[in-house]
Parts: sequence; C-alpha cells; structure tokens
Amino acid sequence: METIHTVYQGELRTKATHLLSGTELITDAPLDNKGLGLSFSPTDLVATALGSCMMTIMGIAAKEHGFELDGTEIKITKIMASNPRRIGEIVVELTFPKIEYTAKQKKFIEVAAKTCPVALSLHPELKQTVILNFME
Repeated sequence: METIHTVYQGELRTKATHLLSGTELITDAPLDNKGLGLSFSPTDLVATALGSCMMTIMGIAAKEHGFELDGTEIKITKIMASNPRRIGEIVVELTFPKIEYTAKQKKFIEVAAKTCPVALSLHPELKQTVILNFME
C-alpha cells in the first residue's frame, strides 16, 4: 500500500503527502544545486530522518528501561561530497538534559543511535558521526 504520494510542482520543488495523516511536506532544491533553497532539500530530509530515527529509537529504549529523554536536542550537519554529488557525511550531535544518566542508560542510548533503521539503511560509505553530550 502506498505510504507517501509526491507531486512535482515545477521549479525543482515537490509536494509530498503522508497518506495516513494527510501531512504535507515541500522539498526544494538547495541553492548550491540550482534551487531556491526555500524548504528542506531531499538530502536534508535524509539527514533529518537519521537524527529523528536515532531519537525515536533512543526514546523507545528509554521508555522500556524507565528513564527520560525529554528535552534532548539534536544538531544535524549534512556535508555534501562530489563526483558523484552525494551526502558524504552526516554529523548528529545530541545534547541531553541535565539528568544523571547511569553508565547502563548511556550504553542503551549509544546502541540505539547506531542501530536505528535509518542508520542501518544508509550506504556504508556515508560517514555517520554521532556525538553524545551529557550535561551533568
């Protein structure tokens, strides 16, 4: 069954609709690739998906093991490569709230980040740099 329906809008822009919820998302080609850069680019969405997936899997682990991640922030940096044009590296920097996480909880968080479905689906040559900042 179709999950997402996308229509090309012209001018290097698409509109995707998540069919279950009706939520719409616009993509726009970036400035450095002949676009206007007025919305997420498709490669921005890949980087966003990685960070969001990591956080979701961490949230599941936290819930299952009785600790919180509310307030955790993610900074995502996408670094493009060329020949061919592609994402060369995604840096995901997570900053956790001032909670004294145990060594075991930190390990759950680390494993979740590295084993989320998006991380495991990306090509092995795409460098994934994960930085975990615990504010103790």
